[in-house]
Amino acid sequence: MNHRQKPTAVLSLRLKLPLVWLAILLILAIFLPGRVWNTLLVGLGGLFLISFVWAKLLQKSLRGRRELRFGWISVGDRLSEQFEIHNRALLPALWVEMRDFSNVPDYNPAIVRSVPQEGVDRWKQDAICQQRGQFHLGPWQLRTGDPFGIFVVTFQYPQQEEVIIHPPIHGRLPIELPAGQSDGRSRSRQRHWQAAVNTASVRDYRAGDPLRWIHWPTSARRDSLYVREFDLDAGGDIWLVLDLQADVQIGEGRSGTEEHAVVLAASLAAQGLQESRAVGLAAYGKTPQLIPPGRGEGQQWKLLRALALVNADGEADLAVALHDLGNIAQRGATAVVITANFSPDWLAGLVSTAQQGIQSSVVLLDRPSFGDKGNSQALRDTIRQLGFNAQIIYQNEIGQPLQEPEKQGYWEFRITPSGKAIPIKTPSSR
Repeated sequence: MNHRQKPTAVLSLRLKLPLVWLAILLILAIFLPGRVWNTLLVGLGGLFLISFVWAKLLQKSLRGRRELRFGWISVGDRLSEQFEIHNRALLPALWVEMRDFSNVPDYNPAIVRSVPQEGVDRWKQDAICQQRGQFHLGPWQLRTGDPFGIFVVTFQYPQQEEVIIHPPIHGRLPIELPAGQSDGRSRSRQRHWQAAVNTASVRDYRAGDPLRWIHWPTSARRDSLYVREFDLDAGGDIWLVLDLQADVQIGEGRSGTEEHAVVLAASLAAQGLQESRAVGLAAYGKTPQLIPPGRGEGQQWKLLRALALVNADGEADLAVALHDLGNIAQRGATAVVITANFSPDWLAGLVSTAQQGIQSSVVLLDRPSFGDKGNSQALRDTIRQLGFNAQIIYQNEIGQPLQEPEKQGYWEFRITPSGKAIPIKTPSSR
């Protein structure tokens, strides 16, 4: 976040008692003339004037700025902001209070600083991200005033910046992505315009088609430009189906089934995209998140953003979710169902989607390991008897809890004299 807009600066009286004394002394000096009253009136009046001029100069000359250092943030990463306060006045700002109204959990950059005359004060504020979700940095304000505390100047910065904290990605998983139908070699009828997949046929060249897709033998034979069409590898398409029904969840935070399911989905998505497979998401919370299968880094951004925003607050059970998936997924796709639902009522949905040409692989979150009752092995065996792959995930099996900041240190980028940015891991100061 980089605030360069001119803030709203308001000068107000902080202490009313000196003003009352000044009025009393003025009345006494008029009706009871005397050296004592005149001396006190001049002294207090001079103090009042100096305070006003000091605060007025700061109102015109003080400015603040904050900037988010790294925009892509995941749970466990360090959220870091750079703050600056510029004072162009000929008088120092002996105290500057920074108030922040951000809602990022466990992040509070509020602080009190001092800035010399015609000087700049810079500092960095950071925190370890503990919770995924959508948050905002700002609004914020600066408060300063004269050394005697009579006047206060408030600078309002109403701007906000959205911050998406994404779920973490674990590289080592106790399960693997399913290979898909025909071991990934079957084709769908949908044409796909990426050169990384199989060529299906040719068509007439159209304006905007990449020249590298031109099929020169056909173009030469027909005396006209033709380009290649590409097929999707249907066996490689994956739908990650996230069961977010509120009634089947156990636990809270990183120790609950909701976070385990989200982290597992994020890690499987990253694994599939790294293998150049098309990955989509169907998360059935109160607000469904449906992202069609796609490839590439842009698809990973979409999936991680969606997973950062999901909540296990859905009302629809898994059977309804599978029925909906059967209407939107194409034949030949593979669904990876992640659920903590041990009721057998949704198993008919697996059979129904299989009849529609969509094979499924089930990941069961083991309810007993999360502190509930149930028999995950029995449900797994039942699913396998129906002809589907099924695996069990136990609590904390997909990644250890986040290390304490003082134990793990931090990665930062530093600029060398030649202008090259290099990553450096620095230990915590704690």
